[in-house]
Formats: sequence, structure tokens, C-alpha cells
Amino acid sequence: MKLLIVTVVDQFDEDILRLFKKAKIESFSGSEIDGYKQQATMLMTSKWFPAVKGGVESSLFFSFTEDDKIDVIFSLIEEFNKNLVTNNPIKAIVVPIERSI
Repeated sequence: MKLLIVTVVDQFDEDILRLFKKAKIESFSGSEIDGYKQQATMLMTSKWFPAVKGGVESSLFFSFTEDDKIDVIFSLIEEFNKNLVTNNPIKAIVVPIERSI
């Protein structure tokens, strides 16, 4: 078993849920996050109380899942990212699990 972590911009939330379903990843968790491409210190030092939020509304999903499902979701994500017209691809990483209870 491994830990799959996926980040997407909000506009791709429905797409990643569809890809999870195709990969038969049925158990996962998600959370809203803000994504940044610049250093946070530069954003925060520009104003004490910025009127505009500096991050991009995004989502983070994670699942403890098996290798075969990870292979499928990676293939699906790679195919999805090939057809993008934006500069915000779906990103995924896998972390091995040493111990679990």
C-alpha cells in the first residue's frame, strides 16, 4: 500500500473525481487549498493586509491505495495533462508507507 497525493486547480475537481472513479480508487480524502507559484515571503511583504488573495483556489486529494490502481491513475492523469490548454496540470506523487495501523 502507498499514499497517493494529487493536487488540482478548482476547475479540474470534477475531472480528477472522474479519473479516480475510472481507476477504481473509491476511498480518498480531499481538502481545499491555496496554490502558489511564487515565494510566499514576497507576497506577504508587499502589504501588511493584502486586499487580493495571492493563491489560486485548488484542491488536494489523497488516498492509501494499491500499486495497480496507482499505475492506472497515473496513466489517466498523463493523458489528461496532454490535452490541457492551461498551465495548471494535475500533479500527483506517490509516497511509500513503511508502517500503518
